[in-house]
Amino acid sequence: MNRPIRRVAVVCMLLFALLLGNGTYLIVVRQDALNAHPNNRRVRDAEFAQDRGGILVANTLIAETVESDGDFRYQRVYPDPEAYAHVTGWYSYDRARSGLEETYNTELAGTDDSLFVRRLVDLVTGRTPQGASITTTINPEAQRAAAEALGDRKGAVVALDPRTGAVLALVSHPSYDPNAIASHDIGEADQAYTQLAEDEDRPLANRAAREIYPPGSTFKLVTAAAALEAGWEPDTETDSPDRLQLPGTETYLPNQTDCGGDEVTLDQALQVSCNTAFANLGVELGADALREQAEAFGFETRHLADLNGVASRFPENPDDAQTALSAIGQFEVAASPLQMAMVAAGIANDGVVMEPYLVDQVRAPNLSVLRQTRPQELGRAMSAENAAKLQQMMVDVVEEGTGANARLDGVEVGGKTGTAQTDLERNPYAWFVSAAPMDDPQVAVAVFIEDADIARNDIAGGRLAAPIARAVTQAVVE
Repeated sequence: MNRPIRRVAVVCMLLFALLLGNGTYLIVVRQDALNAHPNNRRVRDAEFAQDRGGILVANTLIAETVESDGDFRYQRVYPDPEAYAHVTGWYSYDRARSGLEETYNTELAGTDDSLFVRRLVDLVTGRTPQGASITTTINPEAQRAAAEALGDRKGAVVALDPRTGAVLALVSHPSYDPNAIASHDIGEADQAYTQLAEDEDRPLANRAAREIYPPGSTFKLVTAAAALEAGWEPDTETDSPDRLQLPGTETYLPNQTDCGGDEVTLDQALQVSCNTAFANLGVELGADALREQAEAFGFETRHLADLNGVASRFPENPDDAQTALSAIGQFEVAASPLQMAMVAAGIANDGVVMEPYLVDQVRAPNLSVLRQTRPQELGRAMSAENAAKLQQMMVDVVEEGTGANARLDGVEVGGKTGTAQTDLERNPYAWFVSAAPMDDPQVAVAVFIEDADIARNDIAGGRLAAPIARAVTQAVVE
């Protein structure tokens, strides 16, 4: 009789042990994941019942929480929605979060470990919990200038401080109104999200940091940097025929401009954006040198974790013909506007590339600083001596070459134009990257125009994108 009882007792003990083990596992290991699960409405209801922290540009709130008499005590509001939608993202009951609302959710919600003591005090005193606030690095004048200059054209603008990597402007168009997705009317919010998600213009897409495109001739800055690092000088000459037969093919690469002769200097080739000269240069340097140089500027690495930025890419194992095309930013080279702003910024910063960041400070409800972002070096892309040479070459592009529309009185601006072909059924992309003032860099800009809605033959980076870069530069340096 005792033996069956002992067996039952052992089984019960094992079951209790498993139950306790599973409970411990759920609390210790899976608690955060379960709390963050999109179907956990209890946690979501609790979040919507407390005062979420604000997101600021300078001293202005671009995302705030106001009291509501609806289903929840508080409503998330975006005072200048379309100007900052791709920075803030949205905060929604059924559609979760995006942008800074997502990456800094625990801080904004007040559930981050850094606010543990604050939560205990709130619990004891009965005070309504508050979330932390976030101050961004955005320069409001630069952001406004970028949005106004880009206008209704589909594309993106990114501006960086070359010395620190701080994001001064980040605009993606078309934009959207996150207030519609944040509505407490769940049906209306879902309908608003669905319409935006199905829109063929893709307004939810962050073209500035989370999309990559052929960079066209702006990539010639990377090729020029590789050449200088390999021992070339700005006055070194290279072949620049009217058209170049790509190695091992029957295909000819034409020039879009008059290069100025059958042989031109590296400086002249950059000024007029000579395709054949840079294609020849790419073949001579080789794919490995181009890839190493691109990676030194940040290609193949994800940047701007604040917005989950994507990595730009250089093709793997291209043959000579593909290397020639890659040297002019075609074939399978693809970059985000953020990445091309990093290229311009790295050159202007004497060859040192800084890691871009968007959030400057996280502050507790009592305004004490919980977290302060410190600028970090990504690495050295080129020597200071060679960077100085390339800086002057970029200035020559603006003063003497294709970038004339970026000139700014009293400011030494360096830049590079780009027009990237995709396919014959769609218009080419227009690009421009710049940095200024070159003797004391304060801003690096990348402008990308996906669709200008004008005649194909009228599309050029210098014509369309350079004036936008000039407007952003002017907003920062003047």
